[in-house]
Amino acid sequence: MDHLIQTVAVYALPVLFSITLHEAAHGYVARLFGDNTAYILGRVSLNPLKHIDPLGTIAMPLFLYFATNGAFLFGYAKPVPVAFGNLRNPRWHSLWVSLAGPGCNFAQAFIWALAGIILAAMGVDEPFFLRMAMAGVLVNLVICVFNLLPLPPLDGGRILVSLLPPRPALKLARLEPYGFFIVLALVMTGVLGRVWLRPLIGLGYDIIALLLTPFVALMR
Repeated sequence: MDHLIQTVAVYALPVLFSITLHEAAHGYVARLFGDNTAYILGRVSLNPLKHIDPLGTIAMPLFLYFATNGAFLFGYAKPVPVAFGNLRNPRWHSLWVSLAGPGCNFAQAFIWALAGIILAAMGVDEPFFLRMAMAGVLVNLVICVFNLLPLPPLDGGRILVSLLPPRPALKLARLEPYGFFIVLALVMTGVLGRVWLRPLIGLGYDIIALLLTPFVALMR
């Protein structure tokens, strides 16, 4: 139980920031391109309570944590409503709306990594803060990569729909009602982690390390 409390304490802030800013970014970019749906409903907000789904964000991850002894976790936030037809250019603007969430998570992963380097450069050796910085990088890379899976209703699926010609885009869009169940099956069988998450998260770490190179050099 003590280990669980410590883990929750380390991950709580990164998780809250990651899901809150991810969903708010979708709503903000949608409003920028002409759709005020999320804004009217109060979802372009930095209040985590606006984006937490009681089942998907709290109950399901906790149940899976205890049921699998921490070996398997899965959850989701409350999706931001976007009326893609209200966008000034529905096809291309929906691409940017969909990219906003994962892009925001990648930016947060970079910021957490930079924070860890700054703490180390300042001589801060408190394990809690260093672990939180590492957790922030991991959590945001996981959410970024997971949401880029090219399967509706995930962001990657909507991005792919925007890029494909009309006929194949329509066929892919028809998968949306079944997308959650397909993703869940991929997660439970380990295929998603082995084929998609681990390779791309590793690539994300490499890109962040490259971007941090000048900052590391300045702090030496």
